[in-house]
Amino acid sequence: MSNVADISVLVVAYKSRATIGACMRALEAQSRRPREILVLENGSPVGERVELGDLPDGVRLIVQDDNLGFAAGNNLLAKSASSGWIVFLNPDAFAHPDWVAELELATQRYPAVSLFGSTQYCADKSGLLDGVGDVFHATGLAYRAGFLRPVALLPIEGEVFGPCGAAAMIRHSLFQTLDGFDESLFCYSEDVDLAFRARLLGERAIQLRSAAVDHVGYASSGRRSEFATYYGVRNRLTVYLKNMPGWLLPVTLPFHIAATALLSLGAIKNGQFRLFWRAIFDALSRLPSTFKARRQIQKARKVSPGNVARMISWSSYALLARMPDVRPYREEASRKGSLPAP
Repeated sequence: MSNVADISVLVVAYKSRATIGACMRALEAQSRRPREILVLENGSPVGERVELGDLPDGVRLIVQDDNLGFAAGNNLLAKSASSGWIVFLNPDAFAHPDWVAELELATQRYPAVSLFGSTQYCADKSGLLDGVGDVFHATGLAYRAGFLRPVALLPIEGEVFGPCGAAAMIRHSLFQTLDGFDESLFCYSEDVDLAFRARLLGERAIQLRSAAVDHVGYASSGRRSEFATYYGVRNRLTVYLKNMPGWLLPVTLPFHIAATALLSLGAIKNGQFRLFWRAIFDALSRLPSTFKARRQIQKARKVSPGNVARMISWSSYALLARMPDVRPYREEASRKGSLPAP
């Protein structure tokens, strides 16, 4: 029996030379190997570029002179992937030895599911989680659940709104149906957008407890950098306006406006108030293309706004505390495309 799983691992590397070695060594140590590993050198500055000599034998390196961003970079790699499943792995994420095996087993336990997330532990902070799935809140804010929370909060395996793109798996055919990541987002929130569009088609996502990676996080951009703030703020508004369906949009819009105003006050402390609002205005300037995409997404939608209302979180405490929102998986709910109520 072959020891190769029907999985392609995609790694988009930007300023990642310091971590790519550990990332690759972890993949080499897998108890069950992926069919292929594809790495994109995504236009890093000279001296920080990943080169073929940095990678194990058999890993395919694609070199791009310009930075395409996480979204377009993964789309490019996905076009070359030959497996039934594709896995997005950040170059600063280090897979546990049974990670690929656990991902493969999950596809057998949940044959109707096309999206899976990994448990992410903090690579540089012992005893803390880095993430256990993405939560979409009724304010229109999305957050990585469990970020910097104690490992004791690690939830059981179950259904989430969507997987974090740092170590996520999706059925290749679904990724193609969705036309991949939205390249206009460039970087940040593209995984939330992908999951939202999949959920609107009735797809579901499972957060796996035993498929795990250690993740540094923000290794190439910095958590509070101007880059992270700008794209995080701009894309958050775009993703919300594109995807929130039907009557849920006007119902939640006041919450989103209030949350945005509060977050802008927080940006004052970081000296990023003007940058914050530049990102908002840039998102608003893109409204014609955003609403064009919205019309296409909502026309293809297979679930009701009521079902989406049950998928998202309505808890203010959970939002502020970044609490996980993992719910029991119910096979019968797959026909409705909805999560059980929290």
